[in-house]
Amino acid sequence: MDKILIVDDSAIQAARLKSILEEDYDITIAQTAEDGLSYASSQDFSLILLDVVMPGMDGFMLLKRLQEEIITRSIPVILITSLSDIQNEQRGFTLGAVDYIAKPFHPVIVQARVNTHIKLYKYRKQVEHQSMTDQLTGIANRRRHDLYSVAKWKEAVRLKIPFTVCMFDIDRFKAYNDTFGHPAGDKVIIAVANTLSTYLRRTTDFVARYGGEEFVAIIVGGDARINYEYMKQIRRGIEDLQIPHAPSAGKRVTVSIGGVTVFPVDSEQYPTYLNIADTMLYDAKRFGRNQVVWCGDEMKQWLQTDDE
Repeated sequence: MDKILIVDDSAIQAARLKSILEEDYDITIAQTAEDGLSYASSQDFSLILLDVVMPGMDGFMLLKRLQEEIITRSIPVILITSLSDIQNEQRGFTLGAVDYIAKPFHPVIVQARVNTHIKLYKYRKQVEHQSMTDQLTGIANRRRHDLYSVAKWKEAVRLKIPFTVCMFDIDRFKAYNDTFGHPAGDKVIIAVANTLSTYLRRTTDFVARYGGEEFVAIIVGGDARINYEYMKQIRRGIEDLQIPHAPSAGKRVTVSIGGVTVFPVDSEQYPTYLNIADTMLYDAKRFGRNQVVWCGDEMKQWLQTDDE
């Protein structure tokens, strides 16, 4: 069932809205704007029904906050209000509301408008998913990475937890394409993507195809040493696929990995550490490929030894 968040300081009105919609939707109620913002940021809602007149932070202020957050800005918001003048309607639409329901409301009108905006939201999400999915591998593409990385960086800043970014590159991939052809090269890219997805499947993990034979992964939480060791397992997992490489490039297909773990702060930006991970990847290539090079504690470089 699609999830709907009702934000209303009136327990009676919230309960009435819930009774109208709960047969078809999973309903959550927040009785303060602050709780509404917290729920919207941490759960997956398809629609928010928002009362305008509330003590403290009113509906307009909450709507503005929702639109400012990357995680919540795409959730459609219907304002529930007795303020029927043109100025207030204009203000709501300007701030990003998709519709108004005036008090006193009729159940049939509430159901019709909610159903319409849920359908529109699901269609838009489907289109967005297609636009943010790499068509070859089925994993996230670079556009999705660009949006996700900013949101997760802010989350790590807020929660004061470690943030890891890694870059992967298939070793000597041009030689593979030149020897076996691009269709075979596409199969290698798919195999590597599937392996990365198998390992990086926790809720705190994210992996995307960054471009060509390059991939990027983000891990929220876990210290530098743990994630470094985990990347070495992934490197071995790809080598263990036993995909024959071009004779001039080595016995089997391998990847090089560069990564960095940091406790992010407001004064720093994600691209800085993406560049550091890319530098570690360059060093992994320079030091012989098929290895993991890491920027660990106190920005010291960790190198994988031959027996790892």
